Amino acid sequence: MPAMQYNHPISDMPVRWRIVLTALSCGLCLTACKRQVQAPPPMMPEVATVTVTRQLVRLTTELPGRTSPYRIAEIRPQVNGLILKRLFTEGADVKEGQELYQIDPAPFQAALDNAKAALGRAEANLPAIQGRVSRYKEALADKAVSQQDFDDASAALRQAEADIKYYQAMVETARINLNYARVVSPISGRIGTSTVTDGAIVTAYQPVALATIQQLDPIYVDVPQSATELLRLKRRLEAGQLKHDAASANKVRLILPDGSDYPLEGTLQFQDVSVDPTTGSVILRMVFPNTNGMLLPGMFVRGVVQDGVNEQAILIPQQTVARDPKGNPVALIVNAENKVEQRLLVVDREIGDQCLITAGLEAGDRVIAEGSQKVRPGVPVKAVPFGQEAKPEAIPATTAPTKPVAKSN
Repeated sequence: MPAMQYNHPISDMPVRWRIVLTALSCGLCLTACKRQVQAPPPMMPEVATVTVTRQLVRLTTELPGRTSPYRIAEIRPQVNGLILKRLFTEGADVKEGQELYQIDPAPFQAALDNAKAALGRAEANLPAIQGRVSRYKEALADKAVSQQDFDDASAALRQAEADIKYYQAMVETARINLNYARVVSPISGRIGTSTVTDGAIVTAYQPVALATIQQLDPIYVDVPQSATELLRLKRRLEAGQLKHDAASANKVRLILPDGSDYPLEGTLQFQDVSVDPTTGSVILRMVFPNTNGMLLPGMFVRGVVQDGVNEQAILIPQQTVARDPKGNPVALIVNAENKVEQRLLVVDREIGDQCLITAGLEAGDRVIAEGSQKVRPGVPVKAVPFGQEAKPEAIPATTAPTKPVAKSN
């Protein structure tokens, strides 16, 4: 069987057409290679910046503390006796002068009656002795009685007068003890549990209190402040970095344990004059109204104290502050040449979502707030205001190189 022969279309062409097709193919290859080599021009990185300005800021400090009663009274009996009746409800509010316990008054009433009787006897003898002294005095002038008789009568008069004063004091003592049989509240407040019941025997000024009353409106809040921080604050006030605001210097706020703000404003009453050697802190005592009874003794709270007013404060968002490998706070800024520059900062404190800067920045500096991940110091950038959405620049269109499609015969 004869072998089959295949004729290629190009092999059948004349030589001159082969040369033209070869030139066209080379031209197409060079064009494709040229398109692959050419790349779009690089884009300048775009960053969002915050312009630094100076502003007035009222600086405050949050200090942890605990509440304590404004006044506290431990109820103890002042006489010995038997408790006849408890006259209050445990956990209720009591008023000053309200009767709390009734001690058996019978012995004290008897002592008062006895003292009154003795006083009456002494007062009954006084007129007779006074008359005797008067008669002896007249008789002494006529030499009718001796000087000794007159002196004895005068001494008896002074003794009778002293006895009257003594029994008067006995009557007053018996009356006081009778009044002490009624145990009354010395202050207004909330009373706790009773340690005795009806029929209990109590003694005067016993070590165990019958009950405890706490005045909770107003209420104290005691917070410790570091002595080091106190000295630093005084130096800043003396240097003029802070100004004392007399209008709100003694006004304080309170943050409750759940993080909410206490609705009523308090007053800074005093600052202790001694430093606790175990903690190195000074106690600040605040007074808050507690009309609704929201604050209870022993509650853990945070007091917000006014430090002063900084009229030239620099605040920047917290997201603009980073840390270098040594842990120092730094920020990236865009300088006058629109290049990235790194600044070492001194951060005083955080205020909300901002940082208070005391060194490293000046008014007018543009701090990078967004886009810092794609730049480094020395790189030129395009700065736009923070919060303004950047519009993407037009990217030159490029045609992807096409692969030759194989044709099947």
